[in-house]
Amino acid sequence: MKNKFIAILLTALLFSGFVTRDNDIYYEINKSIDIFGRVYKEAALNYVDPLNPQEFMLAGIEGMLNSLDPYSNFIDANQQKDIDIITKGKYGGIGATVGIRNNNVTVVDLIEGYSAQRQGMRIGDIITKINNRQISKDNFELLSEFLKGEPGTTVNVTIKREGVDGEIGFNLLREEIEIKNLSYYGFIQEDGNIVYLKLSGFTRSAGDEIKKALLELKSKKEIGQIILDLRGNPGGLLDAAIDVSEKFLKKGQLIVSVRGRDTLNNKNYFSSEEPIIQNNEIVVLIDGGTASAAEIVAGALQDHDRAVIIGANSFGKGLVQTIIPLSYNTSLKLTTARYYTPSGRLIQKADYSDKNKVYTTRTAANQTEYETDNKRLVFSAGGIMPDSLVKNESGSGLVERLLAEGIFFRFATYFFNNNSKMKLDSFSEEQMMKKFANYLMMQNFDFVSKAEKLIDQLKVAMVEENLDQQFLDQLEKAKKEIGANHSNEIQKYKDEIITRIREELAARIDGREGRIRESLKYDSQFSTAIGVLKNKKIYNKFLKNTSN
Repeated sequence: MKNKFIAILLTALLFSGFVTRDNDIYYEINKSIDIFGRVYKEAALNYVDPLNPQEFMLAGIEGMLNSLDPYSNFIDANQQKDIDIITKGKYGGIGATVGIRNNNVTVVDLIEGYSAQRQGMRIGDIITKINNRQISKDNFELLSEFLKGEPGTTVNVTIKREGVDGEIGFNLLREEIEIKNLSYYGFIQEDGNIVYLKLSGFTRSAGDEIKKALLELKSKKEIGQIILDLRGNPGGLLDAAIDVSEKFLKKGQLIVSVRGRDTLNNKNYFSSEEPIIQNNEIVVLIDGGTASAAEIVAGALQDHDRAVIIGANSFGKGLVQTIIPLSYNTSLKLTTARYYTPSGRLIQKADYSDKNKVYTTRTAANQTEYETDNKRLVFSAGGIMPDSLVKNESGSGLVERLLAEGIFFRFATYFFNNNSKMKLDSFSEEQMMKKFANYLMMQNFDFVSKAEKLIDQLKVAMVEENLDQQFLDQLEKAKKEIGANHSNEIQKYKDEIITRIREELAARIDGREGRIRESLKYDSQFSTAIGVLKNKKIYNKFLKNTSN
């Protein structure tokens, strides 16, 4: 009886502890809401200058969420359409992707078959007006609101085009546009059996697109090996990542584990269907732009030794967000869990709890060793690390600068608009380089490199310190030598420059698929993938497969 009484007493004490802790947090939350509300009300009513109550409230919410990770955001009514696009993969629009190029609002891509492409808009067109409203980089954030709308409605878009006098007006029909996650698929050689899949996103239809593509290709001829390209893929829905993974993993294999603050909501996701591709060799291409759902797929295939991963370290986003509906057609996108690959690793790279007072505990992931099914070592806390590290970066600072400043894009726009009936191989490399050099002169492109800027800064400092003139002369001589090397550098990296130009021109001639096909011709990561797939011994060595 005494033991029973002690057990009851201990249970009561433990339970009261839980209640106390629970009451403590609710007390702190209610107290904080009261203080926050009082501060907001007093400032909104009594600040020396009149305040916009809604904007003031939004500033408070943004300040609060900024103390968390960058993926936790408040979504107002104007942004709800973007959430619908992510979750449904559809929207009402004209079928054009728009961005800022050279400080202008510019068409950077067109979706085949929709009104913008059908009615004659071109990549490189500069949008100046929408429904007679002036458009510039200053109101670029409102562009989605202007262009998107109910399918069946129209929108007037006015553009400027290189080589055309005056402006051109389009009356474009908004249509229901379904976002394609699989931007390209096909056999890479007519007489070969290697399939290339370029997956660019993870909306709800991603798995179905992969399935349809593979079934279509299997109907044409036997599939040998597969290259799944996840480079630059920012991710998307968790469900879509699971669906894509199921197309390649065995039924019953663990794909991902999701663990949140409440352990009751922790969940393991397993493949629930037989894969379309059973035993075919697979290479997955990743880079620093591979994130979130794309990392889930890469991690699952790596941990189960189902694919060789080639490229560069992925982004390292191991956090899961939940969309929580709020009042007045607003939402809260909040990080509610972390995901772990089948081997148990958390691939989150950045530690947002470090030196941040709003967190009561730190949950940073340390780089720890884990094992794949075949006992290969993999590591946590740094994104997905490739089995074979292959860089695709330029070795030229000048080429990187030309790319960053959009020179290749602008030259292709200029060149195509003046040769719109051209074929890609109409001009020799020498002709292309000559026209490109002339274009750089027309644009007064400033060739000043980082080294030259540093020399100028050093010269200013030396003058201020009254150093000997001979040192200044030596610096000036070094600057001239660097400047004289620019033309040599253009010739040295001629092949890469031609490649960049051809990619942009291919996009104007054959759209997104044309750009992808052209880019693969000079892609070192892609060519490495082909080499690995064609050598079964090397492929098996990467994965520690015992079969020959």
